[in-house]
Amino acid sequence: MSSPAVQQPESVPVVESSIPPSVPVPAPYNPPAPQASTAPSASLYVGELDPTVTEAMLFEIFNMIGPVASIRVCRDAVTRRSLGYAYVNYLNAADGERALEQLNYSLIKNRACRIMWSQRDPALRKTGQGNVFIKNLDEAIDNKALHDTFVAFGNVLSCKVATDEHGRSKGYGFVHYETAEAADNAIKSVNGMLLNDKKVYVGHHISRKERQSKLDEMKAQFTNLYIKNLDTEVTQEEFTELFTRYGNVTSSLVATDEEGKSKGFGFVNYERHEEAQRAVDELHDTDLKGKKLFVARAQKKAEREDELRRSYEQAKLEKLSKYQGINLYIKNLEDDFDDDKLRAEFEPFGAITSCKVMRDEKGTSKGFGFVCFSSPDEATKAVAEMNNKMIGTKPLYVSLAQRREVRRQQLESQIAQRNQIRMQQAAAAGVPGGYINGPMYYPPGPGFPPQGRGMMGYGQPGMMPPRIRYPNGQVPSMPPVPGPYGQGPQPYGMPGYPPRGAPRPPVARGPGSSPTHPSVPMPRANGPAPNGGAARPAPQGAPAGSRAPPPGAPAPGRAPQPAYNKPQARPQGAPVTAQPAAAPQQSSLPNLTADQLAAASPMEQKQMLGEVIYMRIVPSQPELAGKITGMLLEMDNNELLALLDSEEAMNAKVQEANTVLQEFTTKDPQQ
Repeated sequence: MSSPAVQQPESVPVVESSIPPSVPVPAPYNPPAPQASTAPSASLYVGELDPTVTEAMLFEIFNMIGPVASIRVCRDAVTRRSLGYAYVNYLNAADGERALEQLNYSLIKNRACRIMWSQRDPALRKTGQGNVFIKNLDEAIDNKALHDTFVAFGNVLSCKVATDEHGRSKGYGFVHYETAEAADNAIKSVNGMLLNDKKVYVGHHISRKERQSKLDEMKAQFTNLYIKNLDTEVTQEEFTELFTRYGNVTSSLVATDEEGKSKGFGFVNYERHEEAQRAVDELHDTDLKGKKLFVARAQKKAEREDELRRSYEQAKLEKLSKYQGINLYIKNLEDDFDDDKLRAEFEPFGAITSCKVMRDEKGTSKGFGFVCFSSPDEATKAVAEMNNKMIGTKPLYVSLAQRREVRRQQLESQIAQRNQIRMQQAAAAGVPGGYINGPMYYPPGPGFPPQGRGMMGYGQPGMMPPRIRYPNGQVPSMPPVPGPYGQGPQPYGMPGYPPRGAPRPPVARGPGSSPTHPSVPMPRANGPAPNGGAARPAPQGAPAGSRAPPPGAPAPGRAPQPAYNKPQARPQGAPVTAQPAAAPQQSSLPNLTADQLAAASPMEQKQMLGEVIYMRIVPSQPELAGKITGMLLEMDNNELLALLDSEEAMNAKVQEANTVLQEFTTKDPQQ
């Protein structure tokens, strides 16, 4: 097909290459004048950036042109991931113009960037004046090639070829001119011409809202029909004759393959909408040669997919609303549980419409399932009665079934709320922010299931992580006990804390008691170390040759400790006598009241209960205290308060949890 005659063919250059230029040679740096700070800044928009591009990378590139005032890569407010564009502010407009000329479409991380002047007024950005739409572009035409083609008709503010997620051209693009006259000139000169042997369409850009309103009008006044489920024996003449009865047919077609055989569908276009509507009303769902015809308005593929997607989402929402409040999710099922056993457990609570235990491709139970009741009241009763009930050797978890997206949103909000509370508590306690969310590792004891790789001190699913083991019965409300070499106490497995069996620093037992001491002497500051070891250096800021403070004097930089925390002084050379650690008495352990719990949030209530319960369990079960605490915290808060008031009930629950853990260890020693 030949292109239409053009008065000035030289105004449309031939697209020869789509390779963008490389970054230009750095320009000499010109320091800004003293009055440059008062001059208006020149702001550039830089788009089509790789997500890994940072402000520092952009500064290295744009500072070659001239002094840069500031650079900001726009990021997502939640994930902090780059949105693919940035703003570069120069100190003077001349440098901005040079950057626009020299760096536009240059490669940054193998992607051609797109630069334009930043327009901060949204009204001017959305007017669409001078914006041109081009479609049917060849795949070889990129942003720079399109810019070079259309810049002959006026000053181009922005130019973009639409691409998919893989960077391939979608066959259409946009050119934004500075004036409407330049856009009109480009449309008159290029519309219908050949670019890379493809006839292109060039017209004014129409916003999505305006296009949608026009599409709605076209849908209401359709003339083109789509017919499917045709018999393969129907010929083109029979097809046309069938639809001519209802009006003047301008065109008709039965789709055929390479061999000329019918594909079973076709198209008919009428002269007027009323004729097309009459054909749809009278021919849809009628029989033709033993097959029921489907006759409807012809749709584009994107429109059909959009309607199918909407209908699928609508059906999905209707199904979810139908089962809202009656479908239960059950986990922690025994391996031998099947559908019948699950139904038998939940049948006493009401009529069950469906019941299923989920299995993998080998038929092995996944340990969870679903039960659907006929009414919300029955489902609520089942949750209240069956949640945390021991079935076999496992406590069931029963709750209302939720969509995965809803569960993820709830978990994210809970985690964000928990982190906020921890940060507030840490800020109130003066803990540095870097230690708030630091992972901890807790070494397993004998008979304790070892941790798998990647697990940071957490137990089995559904159990709480073990708490920090406070040294010698010390509770969080007490002042910290001095650690080794003047450090505070640290949990096992953390740097600075001696391993099990290693000598410990002296720890005071209370007023009037003697401290326990390690079996080896403590090294003195700037003095000889025992066993020929190197001497420990003095603290920074201490004068050379200074010695450690005398007994009873506070260490440099450390606040004086209360009298009951200080070890009693003993005569030099007196023998060291180690006293056994006394178990914490019940009266000295922390306690909680219902009023204290009521004043806290639900998340803080569990944390407060966990700390107190842990301190009660440590004397009898030092190795399993963390796991047993996590198991007990699944109980109701009122029941936990009753356990704290009754030592016998607490011991019984601890023994029961210990039995369950021992059975688990015996059943699967590899866990």
